[in-house]
Amino acid sequence: MRTDFDTLELDRVEDHVLVVTLNRPERANAMNTQMGLDLRDLWRDLYVDQEDVRCVILTGAGEKAFCAGGDLKDRDGMTDAQWLHQHAIFEQAVTTMLDVPPPIIAAVNGVAYGGGCEFILLADFAYGATNARLALTEVTLGIMPGACATQMLPRAVGIRRAKEFLLTGAPCSAAEALEWGILNKVCEPAKLMDEALATARKICANAPISIRQAKKSLNVATQVDIRNGYMFELEAYNRMVPTEDRLEGIRAFNEKRKPVYRGK
Repeated sequence: MRTDFDTLELDRVEDHVLVVTLNRPERANAMNTQMGLDLRDLWRDLYVDQEDVRCVILTGAGEKAFCAGGDLKDRDGMTDAQWLHQHAIFEQAVTTMLDVPPPIIAAVNGVAYGGGCEFILLADFAYGATNARLALTEVTLGIMPGACATQMLPRAVGIRRAKEFLLTGAPCSAAEALEWGILNKVCEPAKLMDEALATARKICANAPISIRQAKKSLNVATQVDIRNGYMFELEAYNRMVPTEDRLEGIRAFNEKRKPVYRGK
């Protein structure tokens, strides 16, 4: 897995936890073409080889912004062809993020507008600082969300709330995002990463194959009927029966000790 990205800072804070920081604080961590390329390549690398990363925390550099969305200064004056070229890169970043096997926790440390808000929705779940503000502002700019918000937002908050939030372009507070279901927890800014890390550690202590298979099955649950979803669940379940981790989990339970999972 590459670590030399221009717009991302990667920190392997513990054996199995990778913190990914959107690192353009001078532009409120807004996405330019290079950030799109960097995110696409990072998620692609993690899909191919997790290198024993069992959980990812995605956050923003600085104390004010998680991600302000697409860099509108960078986009000013783009031709149609240039705009579509850049957006195709963003589209690849989105689809590869959806396929990342380890869970992704968004740690929302400030403003998250436009594409920044969509990153939160693309993550498996999210914690937010009390000063976080979220908005999908695209309709106020003559465009619409293009990083899966129209698909992920209704799944998080319901269709009527999604329509109100998206079609007004008005921001919501962290408390409102928690109430609606976009955020799972709201923390004081100084405690945000500690809370995210504590949850990441709990995930990493579990069997990694189990986590990956359960995540796949949960994602399928929102896309198919119950019977076909259950068929997928059984296929995911059966993948774990011949694993060493299953044997270790049962053995550790009976020996009254913590299991040591190796992802095998």
